Amino acid sequence: MRAAVVQMCSSDDLAANLKAAEALVREAAEGGAELVALPENFAYLRREGQPNPHIQPVDGEILARVAAWARELSVWILAGTIPEAVPGDDRSHNTSVLISNRGERVAVYRKIHLFDVDLSDSGGGAYRESAHVAPGTEVVVAETPFGGLGLSVCYDLRFPELYRQQTARGARFLAVPSAFTPHTGKDHWEVLLRARAIENQAFVLAPAQAGRHGPDRASHGRSMIVDPWGLVLAQVADRPGVAWADCPLEDLERIRAGLPALRHRRL
Repeated sequence: MRAAVVQMCSSDDLAANLKAAEALVREAAEGGAELVALPENFAYLRREGQPNPHIQPVDGEILARVAAWARELSVWILAGTIPEAVPGDDRSHNTSVLISNRGERVAVYRKIHLFDVDLSDSGGGAYRESAHVAPGTEVVVAETPFGGLGLSVCYDLRFPELYRQQTARGARFLAVPSAFTPHTGKDHWEVLLRARAIENQAFVLAPAQAGRHGPDRASHGRSMIVDPWGLVLAQVADRPGVAWADCPLEDLERIRAGLPALRHRRL
């Protein structure tokens, strides 16, 4: 299976973001990708601390557009995240949705771990995602023709127990659409992605936001695909773009058979 990760520099202009995402999805499909993964907040990236005017249900405008691309191009698309409406709550879910090559909604994952941190002392700023986002509660592994795909989002990457549960439920691929901050990304992004791949002996697909989105927000970037041995198979440069990699399941099975760490677990 050939996978592609899309890197974007989204803004608070919905129409421009959707136009850019469509162009990159088309580029990925032309490169032979069967599964294309978009980054977190691909359609709309709000300014820090501001409300999101595009909160909508999963059958709203944004995913309708993505489903149309998937049908036309006959590719599976992971719609990084969208702001999903929560009944009775002013906040939204940060929701990742997998769409099949027929345009059907296959799986919906709502980000569990929210980025409430204060790194001001080290120059990294302060964030309180929970002020605008409601956490999800469900671990999600989607069934695909390529094998189980575990869904997660950005800050989830720091919680290895989530991915261990996904692997136990049959995940062969782990998706991590993200918008990592430059401060944390420079030291932690690649290290954590490779660790999740190694300890779960799974392919990791990590599409990301990159660059400066506005005067008060920027993202690390370096979208990548990592193999079950922890090797980086493909990486996007520091600008919007696409990276492709072939992800043969026989490599995964060979690694799991030769180094059966998943079967050696005792806790």
